[in-house]
Amino acid sequence: MTRVLLVDDDLDLCAMQAEYLTIEGYEVVQAHDGETAVHHALAESFDIMLLDVMLPKLNGAEVLRKVRGNSMMPILMLTAKGDDIDRILGLELGADDYVAKPCTPRELVARIRAILRRSQPQPQGLADHQIGALRLAPSRRLAYWDEQVLDLTSTEFNLLEVLARHAGRAVSKEELSSQVLGRSLTRYDRSIDVHISNLRQKLGMLSDGRSPIQTIRGLGYQLLAA
Repeated sequence: MTRVLLVDDDLDLCAMQAEYLTIEGYEVVQAHDGETAVHHALAESFDIMLLDVMLPKLNGAEVLRKVRGNSMMPILMLTAKGDDIDRILGLELGADDYVAKPCTPRELVARIRAILRRSQPQPQGLADHQIGALRLAPSRRLAYWDEQVLDLTSTEFNLLEVLARHAGRAVSKEELSSQVLGRSLTRYDRSIDVHISNLRQKLGMLSDGRSPIQTIRGLGYQLLAA
């Protein structure tokens, strides 16, 4: 059974979401403050964390920092509608995606399913993909740079994999959002940009000092083919 760590200090909303997720077949553990959330996240095994930004004891950003230092578990941030600063900070700290509150239980479940579907290992036997110093092993969901394992979140791996499949040509942000996040790109949505920035920091540099991921102005992003 898929285990969900639901973190929100709104007890009534948390109970309602937990009830709906349970009906949908998920096992839900609730936490109502940041310290408890970190304890559960690091002491137990979960398939995904739903993390509210505003929490007592430790806020959502602090929880993200502590969890991401020890776990690559998918994390879906629950943010206030229109609060772009919290969204960007969450993505920079390693959240996989965000959903604006208030949201319907159906929308929440759809977002969870999209993230979990894209975080599953690929069928065994799928060939590794080598592009210069970068090597992807989709069956194990691992990426290497100069044979050193990259510490990527699920979303970062998916993003790199899409770029690798189209190495040498630009991929639009709309296409990346659809394939990686499972949703359409909305106006002023910087999610893909922030994930790309995180990837660039984790990848090595080419011999000429350039990043292997190039911005193609007006088009999107391109993983250089060599």
